[in-house]
Amino acid sequence: MSETQRNGFEGPIQRQERRFKAGGLLLGIGFGGFVDGIVLHQLLQWHHMLSSTGDHPTTTIDGLEANTVWDGLFHVSTWIAAFVGMLLVTRAMRAGYRAAARHQFGLLLIGWGAFNLVEGIVDHHILTIHHVRDDIGAPLGWDLAFLALGALLIAGGLALKERGQSV
Repeated sequence: MSETQRNGFEGPIQRQERRFKAGGLLLGIGFGGFVDGIVLHQLLQWHHMLSSTGDHPTTTIDGLEANTVWDGLFHVSTWIAAFVGMLLVTRAMRAGYRAAARHQFGLLLIGWGAFNLVEGIVDHHILTIHHVRDDIGAPLGWDLAFLALGALLIAGGLALKERGQSV
């Protein structure tokens, strides 16, 4: 029986482990958002935050300006996630928590995969504010591939995390 189960309180090691895990997941969410925003929004220009709404077409100056603002807000949120993740990981490590690099990289992949699944389900399928490829007529295959990539990232992250348990 763990200390937490015995007395109902979380011990310092469990607190640092929880902090480290949350930080690793937030780093993955932030980095996943960076890859999405930098590669899909900016470099490939396949979509922007509001490019499927019909109200903000990327073919007009006004539409492109609105999409650029919302892309920027998206980047700010992913930067905040990565920054908070870095603070949590650093705080846990300064308090003495140690984990193998595989464990930390696994958490990052899980966070990135979770980002893909949530962003893909919410933005592509529920809200339909954009798709992975708004520049083609049939984006469903790309949207499903994005979700599959998220699931693969989570599976790979879980495998790595288990191989590199805390030291």
